[in-house]
Amino acid sequence: MAIDVVHDGPVATVRFARPDKLNAMTLAMYEDLGRAFAEIGEDDRINAVVLAGSGDRAFCVGADLTESIPALASGRFDISRWDPAHLKTGGFYKPIVSAIRGLCMGAGFEIMLATDLRIAADDAVFQLPEVNHGFVPAGGTLVRLTRQIAYAHAMELMLSGRRFSAAELLERGVLNRVLPSHEVEPAAMALAAEIAAKSPIAVQTIKEAALTLHDLPSETAFAREALLGQRTFTSDRARASLARFADRAAKDD
Repeated sequence: MAIDVVHDGPVATVRFARPDKLNAMTLAMYEDLGRAFAEIGEDDRINAVVLAGSGDRAFCVGADLTESIPALASGRFDISRWDPAHLKTGGFYKPIVSAIRGLCMGAGFEIMLATDLRIAADDAVFQLPEVNHGFVPAGGTLVRLTRQIAYAHAMELMLSGRRFSAAELLERGVLNRVLPSHEVEPAAMALAAEIAAKSPIAVQTIKEAALTLHDLPSETAFAREALLGQRTFTSDRARASLARFADRAAKDD
């Protein structure tokens, strides 16, 4: 498979594994990526994910121009079939850390936007080139980008079709950190491991809230927030932690 999945304790690394083609996505890779996310979502042993590309030349340059793009252009293929790979189907609340080296373009950029934390190499290059070719980034970007960063920045990324540096995307709020290339994957793994060590129910509830509450009316959102909060307060891990805190407080008194 050109999508590799490796488990290291509570962290799974999902990797675009077609470095000779700059990790361009074939139709089979879209299917495999969607399946990998679904399996990880159901695996209680996995608490966090790192998403990376093989080699240092590219994270992912998008859909394969010799197969995937022609399939879409012919009208014989429904782009919604890629929804699982783009995490557009909802319900995946395990945190994903992107480790981005080299080129991150088109669908690669779009899949990055489906992740929660993003660490990039200082020489990484980013682009949404779709508008240059007469179509649009419909792999989640039209919905996600204006919700994740300021409107004017989002529109520049989508409408200009030009390449952007990692420093530019850090400034615009797309990225969390920019590091030398050799430090990117170790930093992403360390961050994923740090998060994976925390309460899974707390971590996944935070992500669920972030993804589902922002477009609700305030009254409805606050009511839903209370339900989500109560779910975590009554979890076994929260009860144990609060009991330890209370015990320490009693001893201090």
